[in-house]
Amino acid sequence: MTAVENVSSTLKGKHFLTISEYTNEEIALLVEKAYNLKTKGEGEKPLAGKILGMIFEKNSTRTRVSFEAGMLQLGGQAIYMNSTDSQLGRGEPISDTAKVLSHYVDAIMIRTFSHQRVEELAVHSDVPVINGLTDLAHPCQALADVLTLFEQKGTLKGLKMAYVGDGNNVANSLMTICAKLGIDFALGAPKSYWPDEQVILKCQEIAEQNGTRITITESAAEAVKDADAIYTDVWTSMGQEAENEQRLKDFHDYQVNEKLTAFAKPDYIFMHCLPAHRGEEVTAEVIDGPNSVVFDQAGNRLHAQKALLVELLKD
Repeated sequence: MTAVENVSSTLKGKHFLTISEYTNEEIALLVEKAYNLKTKGEGEKPLAGKILGMIFEKNSTRTRVSFEAGMLQLGGQAIYMNSTDSQLGRGEPISDTAKVLSHYVDAIMIRTFSHQRVEELAVHSDVPVINGLTDLAHPCQALADVLTLFEQKGTLKGLKMAYVGDGNNVANSLMTICAKLGIDFALGAPKSYWPDEQVILKCQEIAEQNGTRITITESAAEAVKDADAIYTDVWTSMGQEAENEQRLKDFHDYQVNEKLTAFAKPDYIFMHCLPAHRGEEVTAEVIDGPNSVVFDQAGNRLHAQKALLVELLKD
């Protein structure tokens, strides 16, 4: 990975809402920073005295623990808030919450449903806002994903990432970051579950500029053919429970199993953002098999988050 110069200064104080709002160079810098933090350590505590406010309106394991642990390791602190315990649960406008928290903390991370809610928070906040997950995007996960891919393959350029399953927030961010970093991306899903057309068109535009190919297909085998990495996510995300029965039927032929992985390169890696439903979107043989890197991938959430926090909050 080549060092990206004269980019770091552009990140201080910036919101992190989607991958598309960052330049190719800024994204590459964050991935490189995460890799260096993981392999070389952070040295002195660069965020000593800094406080991260964390708003959770969706349940979380990896997002909460990685951000909280990351702040502690960097010398700062994190404050956990959920909608039940805070005034958000009693109807306080998100704009008021943003203005108040800006007096108390150095950055705000929010994990919620509507992407518009995160955008509104950012508009009214005087400190950086980080999107910990919305229904539209999961940019922090995407940073950890490409960090994992680089660790496993030693490069990013020229690789192929195959995503099989629901064209959801994870797929949106993954497709965008692949387009920006020179990774071919192929998604296999029933047409009614493809990502939003505007997201696809934007990613294809970015990909064309970077010599990257975006393929959207109804064929899981076509998506996986010659892939360096196979990625999937649960078929039913939080808030979609009422659709579960229909989704199980619609995605029946999109399970990542040994028959499907045979279309990929022999040294492919299997990725999943977790939690996983073994026997649904992926078989136990695959996720617990020798090609799986899902727990290293989960661990890299910590290092990706730390890189982001350092760049946004450094003095």
